[in-house]
Amino acid sequence: MTFHKILIANRGEIALRIIRACREMGIQSVVVYSQPDAESLPVRLADEAVCIGPAPANLSYLLIDRILSVAAICDVDAIHPGYGFLAENAYFAEACAKHGIIFIGPSPEAMRALGDKATARATMKKAGVPITPGCDGTIDGEADALKVAHQLKYPVIVKASAGGGGRGMRIAHNDATLIQGFYAAKSEAESAFGDGTLYMEKFIVNPRHVEVQILGDNFGNVVHLGERDCSIQRRNQKLVEESPSPALSDKLRDRIGAAAVRAAKAANYTGAGTIEFLLDTDENFYFMEMNTRIQVEHPVTEMVTGIDLIKAQILVASGGKLPFRQRDIKCHGHAIECRINAENPLRNFAPSPGLVKLFIPAGGPDVRMDTHVFSGYRIPSFYDSLIGKLIVRGRDRKDAIARCRRALQEITVEGVDTTLPLLKAIIGSKRFADGRYDTGFVENFLKEIVKGKVVKE
Repeated sequence: MTFHKILIANRGEIALRIIRACREMGIQSVVVYSQPDAESLPVRLADEAVCIGPAPANLSYLLIDRILSVAAICDVDAIHPGYGFLAENAYFAEACAKHGIIFIGPSPEAMRALGDKATARATMKKAGVPITPGCDGTIDGEADALKVAHQLKYPVIVKASAGGGGRGMRIAHNDATLIQGFYAAKSEAESAFGDGTLYMEKFIVNPRHVEVQILGDNFGNVVHLGERDCSIQRRNQKLVEESPSPALSDKLRDRIGAAAVRAAKAANYTGAGTIEFLLDTDENFYFMEMNTRIQVEHPVTEMVTGIDLIKAQILVASGGKLPFRQRDIKCHGHAIECRINAENPLRNFAPSPGLVKLFIPAGGPDVRMDTHVFSGYRIPSFYDSLIGKLIVRGRDRKDAIARCRRALQEITVEGVDTTLPLLKAIIGSKRFADGRYDTGFVENFLKEIVKGKVVKE
C-alpha cells in the first residue's frame, strides 16, 4: 500500500518536519490548524490546510471528531499525530481505524499497555528488562503511599500512571513531603491527563537519563538505532540531547540496546518508539517509561544513523517491511541537539510569547535547524514554548561540540526571551566537554551562573 494523502494532526516544527517527509515521498499533506496558527509555515507549505477552531487546544488540536471530519472531507489515507496533543491517545487511534483511516503509530493495545506506566512496569519485568524498585500496581491513597515509601526507603518519587513530560511527578525525602507530593501529583495528573492514578518508585540519586530509539514493523522485525543521552533537563523536560552517550561503554551500550528491543517485542510494538532508562553511578540501568510516538529529539538519531525516522514511520504504517536489520545499522560520528525555547531561564523558565522581530538560523556543514519560526512570526501563548532545534554532527564528540558552539553563536532571535544564552553556556562549559553531567545539571548550573562561578573550557 502507498499512501496518497496524509493528514497531520499537529502544529509547529513537527508538522513542518512531516510535511517535508511527505513531499519527498510523493505524498500529499493536509494540516489542521487553530486560528493563531493561520500564518504559520506548516499552513503555508502543506498541500491543504483546514482551520479547526480557536486557540485553546481543547477547542482545536484535541478535538478528535473535528479532525476526523477534516480527514473524511479531504479523503486522506492516514493521520500522523506528531508528538504531544493526541499522539499517545489510544482512543484517537481506535477512532481512526473505525473511520477507515490508518493511524501512523503503534496499535491502541500497545499504546495502552505502555502508556499506563504501572502496566508498562509489569510488562517490562516479565520481559526481563530491569525496572526501578517500586510498588506493584498503583498507589491507593495516602496510607498506602506511606506504607510503600517505608518499604522502599526514602527518597522516593511519586509518578502519574498516565503521565509524561515531567508532569504529575514529585520527589519525597520524608513522610511530610510525601503526603504533600502525593496530593500535588494527583491534582496535576488529573488536570493534565484526566487521570489521577499514581505509582511510586525508589528515587535514583544523580542518574543519567539515557533513551534508546526503536523501530518495529508488522512482520516481527524490531531494531534499535542506538541511544541518546537526555540528562540535561529543566523541570524534567529535555534541553540538550546527544548521541552516542558519553556515559556508556561499548559493553553497556550493547546491553541497553538489547533490553530496549526486548521491551518493544514484549509489547508487540510497531512503528517508532523510545525506551527510556535511568542509569545510576554504578552503571545499573532501569526502565523508566516508553514513549509510543516520535520524539522531539529524533533528529539526533537521524544524524548519526542516516535513517529518516518519519519516513520509516510512514513505511511501516503503510504495511511495508523495515528495509534493514540490526546488523545493517551503523552509527557514524557524534550528534548534539539543543532545544531553543521561548523562555527566560533566569525567571524559572517563564514562557516568553510575542513577536519575533528578527530570526536568523544557523547553517554550514553538518548543521540542521528544525524550526517553524521566521522574522515577523508571533509566538502564541497557548502552546509549548519550543521554537526550534539546532542539531549538529561531528566526526567525534569534540568536533560536534565545536560545531555546536559555532552554530549557537550564529542564531539570532530578537523580540522574545529564549534559552539561547543558557545553551551557549552549557555547551561552552568544561563540565559538558568532559561529559560530567546528570539530571541535576541544569539546576546546579543555573545557581553557578547567578554566582558567576561557571567554568568555561
